[in-house]
Amino acid sequence: MIGRHSLELALPGASIGAAAGAMAGGLTLLAGQPTGMVALSALALAVPLGLFGGLYGVLLGHGVFRPGTFGPVGLFWMAAFPVSRLMQESVAGVGMADGVLPFLAYQAMVALGFAIGFVWLHERLMPHWLMRRAGANPEAEALLGEYIKHAQALQAARKGSRR
Repeated sequence: MIGRHSLELALPGASIGAAAGAMAGGLTLLAGQPTGMVALSALALAVPLGLFGGLYGVLLGHGVFRPGTFGPVGLFWMAAFPVSRLMQESVAGVGMADGVLPFLAYQAMVALGFAIGFVWLHERLMPHWLMRRAGANPEAEALLGEYIKHAQALQAARKGSRR
């Protein structure tokens, strides 16, 4: 069972995923879809991306992922993003004319771009959230320590390369 402290670590990633899903789903408005279909499409993508974004935060807090790394996160989103898109398409779409496997393969490629944006935004929001929660949440305090170690290692590497 995931406790309250872990759920607090999930909030930034869940927010980023849900916002990205809502915005991407809202793009169907530009395709000329009716407002109801746009709302359904946005919700059908925002929910799974929000859940996977929150899961990323929990896994980060439990040491599965490390701050400042992309490879494992890219693989995570190469699985999570196509599943999210498949859920969206099964509820609100017509984008699988070529079949499910080509659709999923294409979504896995698109997922790497999504992962870059997700990680970039998450790395900028999460430390601020952790600073707010570290006093009351030992998991947030431990993860903040990991972010600080990562920042110190980057700073030391920069100083070493200037010499």
